Amino acid sequence: MQKTLLITGSSGLIGSEVVRYFGTELGYKVHGIDNNQRAIFFGPQGDTRWNQERLVKEVPGFLHHELDLRDRQGIHGLVKEIKPDVIIHAAAQPSHDRAAAIPFDDFDTNAVGTMNLLEAARQCCPESPFIHMSTNKVYGDAPNHIKMNELESRYDYDDLTYEYGIAEDFTIDQSKHSLFGASKVAADVMVQEYGRYFGMPTCCLRGGCLTGPNHAGVELHGFLSYLVKCNLEEREYKIYGYQGKQVRDNIHSLDVARFMAAFIEAPRVAEVYNLGGGKENSISILEAFKLTEELTGKKQVFSYVDQARLGDHICYYSDLRKMQHHYPSWGTTQNLGETVQQIVEAWRKRNKV
Repeated sequence: MQKTLLITGSSGLIGSEVVRYFGTELGYKVHGIDNNQRAIFFGPQGDTRWNQERLVKEVPGFLHHELDLRDRQGIHGLVKEIKPDVIIHAAAQPSHDRAAAIPFDDFDTNAVGTMNLLEAARQCCPESPFIHMSTNKVYGDAPNHIKMNELESRYDYDDLTYEYGIAEDFTIDQSKHSLFGASKVAADVMVQEYGRYFGMPTCCLRGGCLTGPNHAGVELHGFLSYLVKCNLEEREYKIYGYQGKQVRDNIHSLDVARFMAAFIEAPRVAEVYNLGGGKENSISILEAFKLTEELTGKKQVFSYVDQARLGDHICYYSDLRKMQHHYPSWGTTQNLGETVQQIVEAWRKRNKV
């Protein structure tokens, strides 16, 4: 019997990859929730309707639902109607900069919206795995207190405790999160609590920089995608603080979807994973400029603002050992160079350049 999956944020980067992977590769019947709120948060450049239209054409049987997570009755009604075998929650207000300007929209979407979905799941399909796309911003700026080593083109940890990166037992307390980070903490803890309190198979994936060719990158969200876009359009990219040596690990959306599939095959209760590309797929802004220039042949235009974003990480990459211990068949399959190349090609195709 064909299994049914419900994915929120289905037109976004992770959501669209989940729709494609589960609907085409794994044979699921996929229902997607998305109301193009990204265009409201970020303007026309954040619009994802093109992705929605692509999915309807390319994924057999995909059903799109124009629904807002904040609509409690609407969410409950849909979950009750389809009783999905799996729920993946990838919708969010995703920018820690933007959150300060729209604090209620941010909290209502990220925290209350998650609560609406969790409670609908508890009432209608409590045995279905519930996967929540959380964020590494739940750790606030606490990673900045780790002793750092400043190298020529990047920062790195100067403490062997973090040789493999940040693990899931890292503190989330006594740090500056941004309002976005705080709303995501609320959602993250609630997803864990529904697992522990009600015994539901829930999972929080604390993503680093999630990326891929279908990312509608904007300045406030979408590091590599936006950087490539600026390069190809010969538009100025602004570096905010740390001399451009701040480091992120990047994971391709396909590898995110693959891990979700692994969890669904062997679900656990109230689990948390730091989901990123790991140290081998980490890169600084300066290093990303160089890589992109090599792939496009265009010089990166940029300016420097000597003020880091509030709560921004100096260096962050995920310790993947817990994930790999629990799911040894999973690993990243798309390296950083391949990922950036795909982003370049997708941008050129969409813009017919």
